[in-house]
Amino acid sequence: MSEVYAVRRGLLRDRCAAVGSAAALVSRPANVRYLAGGAPPGSVLLLGPDEDVLLCPRAPTDDPAHGRTDDRLRPALLPAGGGDPVVAAADLATSSGAESLAVEEHDLTVSRHRAMSSVAPRLRLTDLGATVEQLRIVKDEEEIACLRIAAEITDQALGELLESILVGRTERHLALELERRLVDHGADGPAFATSVATGPNSGQGRHRPSDRRVEEGDFLSVCLGASYRGYRCEIGRTFVIGTAPADWQIELYDLVFAAQRAGREALVPGVAYRDVDHAARHLLDSAGHGECLAPWTGHGVGLEIDEDPQLAPAAMGKLDACVPVTVEPGVHLPGRGGVRIDDTLVVRPEADGGPELLTITTKELLAL
Repeated sequence: MSEVYAVRRGLLRDRCAAVGSAAALVSRPANVRYLAGGAPPGSVLLLGPDEDVLLCPRAPTDDPAHGRTDDRLRPALLPAGGGDPVVAAADLATSSGAESLAVEEHDLTVSRHRAMSSVAPRLRLTDLGATVEQLRIVKDEEEIACLRIAAEITDQALGELLESILVGRTERHLALELERRLVDHGADGPAFATSVATGPNSGQGRHRPSDRRVEEGDFLSVCLGASYRGYRCEIGRTFVIGTAPADWQIELYDLVFAAQRAGREALVPGVAYRDVDHAARHLLDSAGHGECLAPWTGHGVGLEIDEDPQLAPAAMGKLDACVPVTVEPGVHLPGRGGVRIDDTLVVRPEADGGPELLTITTKELLAL
């Protein structure tokens, strides 16, 4: 993997050189990990014309949650209380002879940016923009393998929960149990805060678990994901508790299922982001649920749970092969209930079998 990180840094260096900057400072944590392999929290990566330096507030470790630092990188450990790593990086860039430094302005606060200018007044700071985020969109097979394992862990945790007794337990209890099971099966931790919504609470998008207890006849909507070696996946499923589903529940579920299938089938290399969104959205909109829909149908996943690309009505761009995304349409009826079906998939050409489904827990409307 050491060669992989060196190649990634080389690509970034080439892009910086193309706009006249011989040095770059990467501060966004996911971007640092992408280029360095791993780093203690708060670390920043300085790419110079001659060498790359990882400035760390504490010594790197092999903690899986933070990743393993590339052996080709020189770590520079800041002294205890040594101040802001981005300021130290600006000072180091100046002492190395750099005249300009490309920085991630979208990650830096105004005060940090000013502090860098103060310590290195002759250093011209330019905007690196989302260059690293764009490099991260297409995943290599090593990254996809990590996502595949994260999905397997997530499916396993959810499957075990579905085999247990659910009636009478609170949403909060179920969410905590799911997160514990993720870790028990090898996850670094949850990819995001687990959502469990029951009954009328399932009619709220992104509901935070409460002390409401599961009752017979409820919709149970669950959204969770595991993080494995930093890579994060997502799954969302909806079930009915205790009894056969009511007619309105079956009708709503079948509609969302059809929309999700349309979105999944649209995942081919070269398709516009917004066309994937339209494939799922127009079915739900035509059924009169336009006002109940989220502003997007899906998004990219990787070192962050919500990264580019965005599958949304106004999104610009086209999908490439080896891009992992979610397809997660849902209809939420306030005060009544809702359905969400969410999978993580990898875009593959038709010759390779089409989109690769990573999350495989059944999408049948089960009565638990």
